[in-house]
Amino acid sequence: MNFASDNTAAIAPEILQGIARASDGFALGYGNDDLTQKVARRIGDLFGREAAVFFVSTGTAANALSLAQVTPPWGAVLCHAESHIVTDECGAPEFFGDGLKLIGLDGEGGRLKPEAVSAAIEKYSGHRPHQVNAASLSLTQATEAGTVYRIEEVAALAAAAHAHGLKVHMDGSRIANALVGLNASPAQATWEAGIDVLSFGATKGGALAAEAVVFFDPKIADTMHERRKRGGHLLSKHRFLAAQFDAYLADDCWLRLARHANGLAQKLGAGLAAAGFPPVWPVEANLVFVILPKRIETKLKAAGASFYARNSDSLPAGRTIGHDEVLLRLVTSFATRPDEVDRFVDMVRGG
Repeated sequence: MNFASDNTAAIAPEILQGIARASDGFALGYGNDDLTQKVARRIGDLFGREAAVFFVSTGTAANALSLAQVTPPWGAVLCHAESHIVTDECGAPEFFGDGLKLIGLDGEGGRLKPEAVSAAIEKYSGHRPHQVNAASLSLTQATEAGTVYRIEEVAALAAAAHAHGLKVHMDGSRIANALVGLNASPAQATWEAGIDVLSFGATKGGALAAEAVVFFDPKIADTMHERRKRGGHLLSKHRFLAAQFDAYLADDCWLRLARHANGLAQKLGAGLAAAGFPPVWPVEANLVFVILPKRIETKLKAAGASFYARNSDSLPAGRTIGHDEVLLRLVTSFATRPDEVDRFVDMVRGG
């Protein structure tokens, strides 16, 4: 019963086989190999437009390097206060951005509203040279609460940012799960809605270590080659990053894996609701948040269940966590089994 993270799963067999295939023979290094070039073009085709694609090995690098590319050192990145770049990346965006500032905004369920973004832009604009000025907006899809921005919500947020000259970044570490939840195309959910740069995640979806930074306007990426090299993420054996994406995208493998994870999250959420513990937020991707009595948490841990307890300031109105309760984050993956979900729910139901 491992619901700690989709990072705890192994490598998807299809991707492991892809790495093995790429290990046959010799190839140029540092991204000059044929496979890297082919997969970069393939990602552009996937999104239906010319794009500048840069492979890196971690989501933190993808977020930090892309934000640094679109935000000057004296600029501010507007984002949700509980987004990964704020809470889990150890200052990497600020470090790689040479001092850029993250401005965390409130929003229920991990989502921002255009009014909050517009108010923050007004607050962080004009007081030059004394104050950082809003330069970019970062959205997380799916969010840290497991919710998903609707396409029209992304478009409204991007419009609010673009009206004031901000670039819009999307942290898509779970973009496959979001697309499955939305039943939308990659283009519809990103550049057609106003996204300028995407951190396209594969690791959480089943890869070993592979992320791609996708600039939908190649002109924005003019110096990204040097930025990636300087940041230590231009791998010498770069083909093995591309090989993971090659296998991940083949025959819609990435969406199939995400569909499995999302389906079991739905099953888990429905089971918990039937047991009297409805999820805190709608289950729209592969994360389920539930408030349980601490005695049940103790029982689950004793039985070997793996998960994380969380705190959140973006709970729905009227929802609180009592002194004898705990908010659990439960994450499903391509490797989660239905029987694990059934056993977990049965233990919760048994009290």
